[in-house]
Amino acid sequence: MGGRTSCVWPRLLPCRCPRPGTEDAVRNPAASRRHVRPRAEVSSDGSGRPALEPVAGVLRERDQSRVTVSGVCHGTLGELYQGPLRAGTAPEIAVVSFPVDRHSWVYFTPRRATGPPRPTALGAKSATAARLFLDHYGLAFPPGDWRTHSELPVGVGMASSTADIVATLRCLFRVFSLPYDMDVVLGILTDIERADSVFLDEFALYLSGRHQVVRRLGRDVGFHTAYVVEPGTVDTAAVTPLLLDHYRRRDEEYQRCLTDLLKGFDSGDPAAVARAATCSAALSQEVLPKATFGSLQAHRERFGADGVFVAHTGCLVGYLFVSRPGAHVKSELSAFFQSLGHQCTFAQGGYG
Repeated sequence: MGGRTSCVWPRLLPCRCPRPGTEDAVRNPAASRRHVRPRAEVSSDGSGRPALEPVAGVLRERDQSRVTVSGVCHGTLGELYQGPLRAGTAPEIAVVSFPVDRHSWVYFTPRRATGPPRPTALGAKSATAARLFLDHYGLAFPPGDWRTHSELPVGVGMASSTADIVATLRCLFRVFSLPYDMDVVLGILTDIERADSVFLDEFALYLSGRHQVVRRLGRDVGFHTAYVVEPGTVDTAAVTPLLLDHYRRRDEEYQRCLTDLLKGFDSGDPAAVARAATCSAALSQEVLPKATFGSLQAHRERFGADGVFVAHTGCLVGYLFVSRPGAHVKSELSAFFQSLGHQCTFAQGGYG
């Protein structure tokens, strides 16, 4: 497993270690939506079976001898903050991910081995995570059926691959009746990719490259959102040098933005958090611009939105509302986004 480096943080940002045993609260998925990846299923013996409806936990099929186990992880709507956090002399990329009520599911149903193992339905990164998990505990891959389902589109800034990995690991902890160990999850993520903090059930200031929680920010803040997905994808690794150079040039602005954001979380003031998120999004425009950001900023007061958020290294851009917008406002928002050439989506973000 890759190790994580510890260091002394500025007084403003006291380091708090992750609490083990934390899992996301699981909610039933909404009805089918656009931009949803289809379910995939593979049987170890090659037999075809209808996929189960997405549910969480353990599900008994008609054959009571077979028990289906699941792992679930939420995704994000980009970030409320992405910018520098100084660790020593060089800035690190820090994020405050924006959790969303959209999920990735992984299911496993054991069965008797009846021939050579078949390819798994897991994606490449999730399969790597499973292998690392089994290596860590000295276990063998059990025979059975894997199924996957996701509401998170790939490559737009919704942490789809990280959510897939975490859902896979949560499923495996259940398969082998092992206690959930966040340190194991973090170690496996470290070996695979830069990640968001979707393995937590609260907001956090998180170093995505080091896979280190700097500060937990609680569950008191939540928003209603209206957002769109612009065309294209962003290669986070490819733009990292560009981002770090931008952070050096605008360091003071980012530090003020982060200070205001943390004050908003500390006081449980979602409006203050929304203002700081808008500041972070505006700074991001200078290096990875969103085509519709200017229009959203110009019309924010018209719709009564409290802020604008983006996926800083993705394709999402949208409004933050402290209070749920009514049906009339939703209709106006939908027409506005359609005039910009995009379908509007509404979703609950955060936890408040």
